[in-house]
Amino acid sequence: MDEMITIINFSKRFGSVQAVDDLSFAVPAGSIFAFLGANGSGKTTTIRTLLGIYEPDNGELLINGQKYQNEMAGILGYLPEERGLYLNSRVLETIVYFAQLKGLGFEPATKAAKDYLERVGLSGYAESEIKTLSSGQQQKIQLGIALINNPQLLILDEPTKGLDPVNRDLLISMLLELNKNGTTVVFTSHQMEEVEKIADHLVMIKDGRRKLEGGLEDVKNQFGTNVIHVRFDGDIPVNDAMYSLQVERSLAEVTPKEGIKPNEVLRYMLDNGASIREFDVGAPSLHEIFVRVQEEDD
Repeated sequence: MDEMITIINFSKRFGSVQAVDDLSFAVPAGSIFAFLGANGSGKTTTIRTLLGIYEPDNGELLINGQKYQNEMAGILGYLPEERGLYLNSRVLETIVYFAQLKGLGFEPATKAAKDYLERVGLSGYAESEIKTLSSGQQQKIQLGIALINNPQLLILDEPTKGLDPVNRDLLISMLLELNKNGTTVVFTSHQMEEVEKIADHLVMIKDGRRKLEGGLEDVKNQFGTNVIHVRFDGDIPVNDAMYSLQVERSLAEVTPKEGIKPNEVLRYMLDNGASIREFDVGAPSLHEIFVRVQEEDD
């Protein structure tokens, strides 16, 4: 598979802080690629350097085999971590303005902007000043600016921040549609459930260094296939010597300790009062993998 993005031995320091340390990974063309890591791990620094905002101290960051050039604006869409809009401008004219910067003529830019506003439920706000919109509505405008040119490469830094569940689902459906039509999507997120819904490839970094990379299912299977996913009523017994637990409401992800079989864990739980409604055994969730990677000693 061809590479849309190639990052080779990239390092970046700010004063005494090593933001990124000899980072290498590749984004397959046509993929939906999750760029994962804790706050401060170097994700935004990497994206900004890829897009020419920062200069690397070492290494190469390439888009379609080339270092970023301003002429690439027409094939790119970018949603930055820090949102920035001209608050006194009107909604429609703002999207049209940025679409024209990306090479669209006025008429196609206006049509594309109106179509987008209709899709996200903001057509009635076309002539409103941006400062009158809610934060979630402003987020939709930022997203529209990133999507408006149907880019070959779309880079989104925390795209669902500020969106309610309905609009998160709408965004996910739009990303899937864009990807189906050929757009490579790269996004950051701390919502691992969302990542599992749409990503097919990922890289996970910690302290500016790569920890995991690959296809989503391949990465999950690296962590074993004997994790027990349990739906239960009431409480679930704890036994730190036998297994680790991640619990959210009535769902538990149970990872047996080395040498302990899943059926032994289930028997222990039942013998100690657990009311288990259903369970399955398989690979850990991405949430569990993220927690493990961030907590492990380097």
